[in-house]
Amino acid sequence: MRTRICELLGIEHPIVGFTPSPEVAAAITRAGGMGVLGAIRYTKIEELEAALAYMDANVDGKPYGLDIVMPMKVVPGDVPSDLGAYIDVPHRRFVEDVLARFGVPPLPDDVEKPAGITAWMHAFARQQVEVALKHPIKLLANALGSPPKDVIDQAHAKGILVAALAGKAAHAVSHKDVGVDIIVAQGHEAGGHTGEVTTMVLVPEIVKAVDGLPVLAAGGIGTGAQIAASIALGADGVWMGSLWLTTAEYDLEPHGPSGYSIVKDKLLAATSSDTVRSKVVSGKPARMLKTAWTDAWEAKDSPGPLPMPLQGLLVADAEARIRHHQNKELLGVPVGQIVGQMNDVKPVKEVIARLLAEVDEAIGRVARLANR
Repeated sequence: MRTRICELLGIEHPIVGFTPSPEVAAAITRAGGMGVLGAIRYTKIEELEAALAYMDANVDGKPYGLDIVMPMKVVPGDVPSDLGAYIDVPHRRFVEDVLARFGVPPLPDDVEKPAGITAWMHAFARQQVEVALKHPIKLLANALGSPPKDVIDQAHAKGILVAALAGKAAHAVSHKDVGVDIIVAQGHEAGGHTGEVTTMVLVPEIVKAVDGLPVLAAGGIGTGAQIAASIALGADGVWMGSLWLTTAEYDLEPHGPSGYSIVKDKLLAATSSDTVRSKVVSGKPARMLKTAWTDAWEAKDSPGPLPMPLQGLLVADAEARIRHHQNKELLGVPVGQIVGQMNDVKPVKEVIARLLAEVDEAIGRVARLANR
């Protein structure tokens, strides 16, 4: 199945896969979709440079993209060391109390301390863009609204298309007005930062609102039937993130007794009811695996999350400690409601082959009904 998004991006299948793993992103691209590497986990420019170099060497010359988190406007005091002064003692004490309750010690002295919310900051995101524009990326996506106009212009000058996520039709119209090329209509079911409107409702609303601009459907999509449904709703393809977390190539966590990581084991066992939208990571609602960590922030004794970006700065050390010590109760990951169908571990190539077969099956089923 080829749609105009295939022509725009130079890909075989209308499947765009977002992932923090360069190995997974490269595998998606090699399999005929477009892998989009998430930049948020790279808190050092040299780390992002290395990841992009890996992509260059492992996509067989096929197109790939980069996803950044860049506010359109610069926030005064956009420096982590300055922002820390706004975090109060009760919030700091609460975090330490939760970690102590679950027996999570500090990071060892020989482990590098987390850089905090560096990758959420406007100035650092600009540095990431500068690095990315030196590589042959085909798509620059922004997960936090429209990129600044000058960034869009820089991308266009190099022949790079720009995408932006939208949780409302009004957001999508705003993206179009500043020159964004592709709208990612991300519904309530999605992992990570997500709004209130479900994918089934959101996609046709945005398709109508942007009147001809290409739209990718996102949120709760993990089967070929759902891809076919997205196309039927007017989308030109899909943007998928959660599904890749249980692929064979995804290997960002230490392995546990099962041979997989604790996180992957939890994902494989989870149902669609085992996610929650929480502000614990950034201060804005984001869907993730439900854990004792998310429960603690919803408890009566919780002071409640701080606004973005203070919450990210508050919990950066705590989340690094949880991950380093692999605390099973507190360990989680952003993931969408499709997690209930992520029940096995397969290579990316096999996952995409399955999706395409399911698309054909779904389209055939509808065609047979239409011809009765």
